[in-house]
Amino acid sequence: MHSDYAIEARGLSKHFNELRAVSSLDLNVPRGQIYGFLGPNGSGKSTTIRMLCGLLTPTEGSATVLDTDIPGNAKDLKPKIGYMTQRFSLFGDLTVFENLQFIAEIYSYPVAGRGARIDELLGKYNLVGQRTQLAGTMSGGQRQRLALACAVLHHPDLLLLDEPTSAVDPQSRRDFWENLFRLAGSGTTILVSTHYMDEAERCHRLAILDHGVKVADGTPQELQDDTGMHIVEVTADDPYAAQSAIHDLAEVASVTQLGVRLRVLMPESIDSPVAIVERALASREIKASARLTSATLEDVFVAVTLRPPVTQ
Repeated sequence: MHSDYAIEARGLSKHFNELRAVSSLDLNVPRGQIYGFLGPNGSGKSTTIRMLCGLLTPTEGSATVLDTDIPGNAKDLKPKIGYMTQRFSLFGDLTVFENLQFIAEIYSYPVAGRGARIDELLGKYNLVGQRTQLAGTMSGGQRQRLALACAVLHHPDLLLLDEPTSAVDPQSRRDFWENLFRLAGSGTTILVSTHYMDEAERCHRLAILDHGVKVADGTPQELQDDTGMHIVEVTADDPYAAQSAIHDLAEVASVTQLGVRLRVLMPESIDSPVAIVERALASREIKASARLTSATLEDVFVAVTLRPPVTQ
């Protein structure tokens, strides 16, 4: 039976000796959507992606990817997926065309349509001018586009992207995401890991991972609406002094400085959060204004990673 989910994982775990890189992960990734993994380095994002594409065998748990059970059937899965790592993994001493031709050989792309498919990708990913250029001499953004072209050459149903924009400039990142939206619009399911908040906001759904544990899961808006925190924004002429006045309050979970503004997180169980902040500032004779505001994804990330980790 054809599942509505491209990926379903239950209790997926990976241990490296004493290190629990991923712990009891449950996951449902709808088909045709961009699903994000948000988390810092070491949170388990890459390990999860490698298990889902069959490169790593889980210590515990299982997953169904494109109606294929893993571990055990990874060989059947590989022709259906595309995989792109954060490090450029193509051949620097081959031209752009030769790299695409090589990938076509690996996936046994029909010879009759191979040239047309490569020409299509060169045009779609703005690489026509680099057709005969050695991949090793290309810019970061050009390499990224080539890597994506290679990952989708065989029309995969699922695209797994492991921090694909970590080494490119902001404009290249925006262009890259426009390509992802086009792919998702045509029916490709995309699982992308990132530590950029603005990229996480672009995903249809996302999971936040912390020390191998999934601590939040939902649409960006759902997560922002359900932080469990009051968000108080403080604007001060001397934000460092304001932060010092607020930081040690028993009611405060976190204070983050953004320019001249502070983001103060306080549990929703606390009454009159603005008044508490204002009293602390007044006690130090600090000129500042405070107001309640809505949560950003960065606030969500701070809130969920402050919670005690789930014990297994």
